[in-house]
Amino acid sequence: MPPRTVLVLLFDNVQSLDVTGPVEVFSGAGDAYRVRTASPDGAPVRTSSGLTLIPDHALADAPAADTLLVPGGEGTRDPDPRPTAWLRERAPHTRRTVSVCTGAFLLARAGLLDGRRATTHWAFCDTLARQYPEVSVDPDPIYVRDGGVATSAGVTAGIDLALALVEEDHGRDVALRIARALVVFLRRPGNQAQFSTQLAAQTARREPLGEVQRWIAEHPGADLCVEALAARARLSPRHFARAFRTETGMTPGRYVERVRVEHARRLLEDTGAGVEEISRSSGYGTPEAMRRAFLKTIGTAPAEYRRRFHAPLGPTPPSRPVRKA
Repeated sequence: MPPRTVLVLLFDNVQSLDVTGPVEVFSGAGDAYRVRTASPDGAPVRTSSGLTLIPDHALADAPAADTLLVPGGEGTRDPDPRPTAWLRERAPHTRRTVSVCTGAFLLARAGLLDGRRATTHWAFCDTLARQYPEVSVDPDPIYVRDGGVATSAGVTAGIDLALALVEEDHGRDVALRIARALVVFLRRPGNQAQFSTQLAAQTARREPLGEVQRWIAEHPGADLCVEALAARARLSPRHFARAFRTETGMTPGRYVERVRVEHARRLLEDTGAGVEEISRSSGYGTPEAMRRAFLKTIGTAPAEYRRRFHAPLGPTPPSRPVRKA
């Protein structure tokens, strides 16, 4: 099979890792891909971190591609109109179009996300949804695939998506070999959450409430009812509940629920602990209570979650021949 061409769009103030992360993945597949880059006029571009990237082509003479890769960065906020027009014309003739981080804004501006489900960096999901109401923006996953268009969350999520595309094209063994070479896990399917509860919720500015947030994260198995948390903050339960929601954007109960699910997920992913032990340490008491919380929050039972996301506890080092004296 001839190599598949991956064409990467470059522009001034692009996020360098949005470019180099996926490029390293595709390049790691050897001759399976031919990676090319193009800027609006073929001139070098300067990334937001100050690196200079020299493109292979101008957009006008860029080769036909199997995959179009659109990175994000500050340059997507006030972009040159030429990439938008080029994407609108070129994408329909490409097998798949992929964005990383705020590259989704360029796809949306070109009309490529109309009627589709998409994601971007969690900090910009609300903006994308507000500016492009015809796009169904999902802020949770690290990447989303809708037909021939794929969008991903911030920076390193582009590596996850690229690995998924390589696995689709050439199988798990090839993708796993690349992941090992880059020292990243091949275990983050797109519906894994892109940010933690502590990132999703605002950090309370009032110190008693901020201290309570830290206590919840450090003690998910403790008594975390509103009355107990209010006592820790030295407030009445009613005053505490109202202040917590104002400061963090969610109720205490919702925050505790998310923290406990997140804690249990990490244990299911990274340890060999049994479901019963994890349910106790995460504050559920019983496996059935944890199962109900998982189904409600992420739509997957704990056992299925572990089957899909559990990482090996560590690579087995290669055996070495024993030297004889």
